[in-house]
Amino acid sequence: MKKIFGLAVLSVLLLALAVPAVAEDTIKIAAMEPLSGSFKDIGERYLDGVVYAAKVINENGGLLGKKVEVIPVDSELKPDVATRKAQNLILRDNVKFFCGGTGSSVGAAMEQLAERQNAIMISYGMAAASMTGEKCSKNFFRTCGNTDQQSYALAALVAKKGYKRVAIIAQDYSFGQEALAAFKRRLAKLNPSAEIVAELYHPAGTKDFAPYVSQLIAAKPDAIFTPNWGNDLTLLLKQGRPMGMKQVVLSYYINDEFTIQAMGDDSLMIGNMGAEVYTLSIPTDKNKEFVAKFYKDKGYYPTWLRGKSFMSTMFWAEAVKKAGTTDIPAVIKAWEGLTYDGPAGLWTMRACDHQAQVPFWYTEIVKENPFFKHAFEASAGMVPAEDVSVPCAETGCKMKK
Repeated sequence: MKKIFGLAVLSVLLLALAVPAVAEDTIKIAAMEPLSGSFKDIGERYLDGVVYAAKVINENGGLLGKKVEVIPVDSELKPDVATRKAQNLILRDNVKFFCGGTGSSVGAAMEQLAERQNAIMISYGMAAASMTGEKCSKNFFRTCGNTDQQSYALAALVAKKGYKRVAIIAQDYSFGQEALAAFKRRLAKLNPSAEIVAELYHPAGTKDFAPYVSQLIAAKPDAIFTPNWGNDLTLLLKQGRPMGMKQVVLSYYINDEFTIQAMGDDSLMIGNMGAEVYTLSIPTDKNKEFVAKFYKDKGYYPTWLRGKSFMSTMFWAEAVKKAGTTDIPAVIKAWEGLTYDGPAGLWTMRACDHQAQVPFWYTEIVKENPFFKHAFEASAGMVPAEDVSVPCAETGCKMKK
């Protein structure tokens, strides 16, 4: 009996010692997304891209010889909920890396938490310029464009098209406010004769857009610019078109297939234009290969959000690989100045503010396309990273190293 008891104790001790060993063989990254509520579809698609990137990394030998594990976290699109759950993961599971694409308010809160806890927060969609501007942090990296860059890209398109009367509308929080401010600033520089004939803000999650649409129509613009996303973009268009809002809409996210499908009528979407760091129609060989492999593996396309979060995760992996360790200061140093050559072209992580310098790809919604039976995007050109870049001295970032 003593021998049996001794073997049992030894087994328990060996198991206890094995747990840390297993943990050390895994690099964990938590994806902070709304996985419930009105913007669940946005969060799930972002998460899908992160998970697929981890799959690709693991199939190719892992990261530093270790398996990448993605931990889905429902942020509920609430900063306090996101940071509470992230704090638990840091303390309980020693998670060092976090990522997310939905809600700049969530991103700003996570940025502060990452700095306090010596972790890294990565944004592939939280775009408020302030997060790499006056609120910048050495522990925060943004792989997507910010509101300055994306608004600059669309302002350039408006100027190129020669629109003279422009109406603008956005969700009334930091992201929307900063997006409109950047658009106005850039358009005034590129085409001083252009006039902003309406500037409207509405709460995120608005259900009735009729009052806003009425004001847009009354302003008689040549074009409408909006950074709206998710259901707020869908309802603006779905309610606005039947009321007589016939103008071309230039949007950050017009190539969202969910928005297009929700219209139920292709004629309501055809002709609208957008600009993004990743679009399915990017005409590079690397993108064509990526799209083909993703479709073969998953049975559907890596549209928009999936592509953005996939490339962001791959970019992060390159930084960890270059560092040769998951030590946070080492990864930070390795990522600064690093260039990732992916499906959407060259992305370079600027050291001064941790804002990726990226090209933007224009799209136009057309009826005939190789991806869907419904209307979808077609490539409409590209604006180089340097043409939409904001000099570090103008961002307001004073990063503490």
